[in-house]
Amino acid sequence: MTFRARILGAAAGGGLPQWNCGCRNCNDARAGVIPAQSQSSLAVSGNGTDWAILNASPDIRTQLAVTPELHPTGLREMPLRSVLVTNGDIDHVAGLLTLREMQPFRLLATPGIHEVLDANPIFSALRPEVVTRETIALDMPFELAPGLTATLFAVPGKVPLYLEGDEVQTDLMGDQTVGVELTAGEDTAFYIPGCALLNNALRKRLQGAALLFFDGTLWRDDEMLREGLGHKTGRRMGHMSMSGEDGSLTAFAGLGIARKVYVHMNNTNPVLRPASPERAEAEAAGWIIGKDGMEVTT
Repeated sequence: MTFRARILGAAAGGGLPQWNCGCRNCNDARAGVIPAQSQSSLAVSGNGTDWAILNASPDIRTQLAVTPELHPTGLREMPLRSVLVTNGDIDHVAGLLTLREMQPFRLLATPGIHEVLDANPIFSALRPEVVTRETIALDMPFELAPGLTATLFAVPGKVPLYLEGDEVQTDLMGDQTVGVELTAGEDTAFYIPGCALLNNALRKRLQGAALLFFDGTLWRDDEMLREGLGHKTGRRMGHMSMSGEDGSLTAFAGLGIARKVYVHMNNTNPVLRPASPERAEAEAAGWIIGKDGMEVTT
């Protein structure tokens, strides 16, 4: 079996261009100078026939429409077997509401993430007699789709913005932010679209991996402040920046990961400009800048 992954959306929440943003990247994307990117989602398969979607972005309708592998195979027959969400962020769960048209699939999440979905009655539009909600325990392998096994594991992160209280822990370890280990035959890949830092447990797990899709939200921790577009650092938002002494370029340099792909990139990130020096620096460090429609196999 061969593991296949197709990036449905490479951008973070808001996409590129973001509807209300006039930054350089967004204006260039509107003008066609750089490619536009939709919001964070990945389709994966272990046999090329049966597929699962990791995170249901608000752009999922368009993403499905432009991905032939996910088109209907009959009147109401789909190759989609399951949808797995890795946290409760809006850009990862809002697309579930688009998938409410009485189409059977398995909705997979940890107990903590299911609690977030269950607490909002709008998600009852996913009728329980059609969409099966399955609770997945951490560190327990399960079938994500025929020919494809997955294991969820905790990564440092935080609760969704809409659940934040007065005090926010951004490196919380639990089931509110998870990574996914994906195995098809002898092929293994990792998907971690949100991560606050590389701790020892995660470092050990990823050592020598064949393929990694990883959080590329910001180039530098204070990027939003410098651009005049926000008052939070990447660290405060629960994301590990690319550059800097504790950024992912440096942190992952010695782990022997064969292929590293950035996903979930914010609209301000300069690596989204193909000719930028930041893009060149990331690629020189062995990283691939993900983009909508990109297919990666092992």
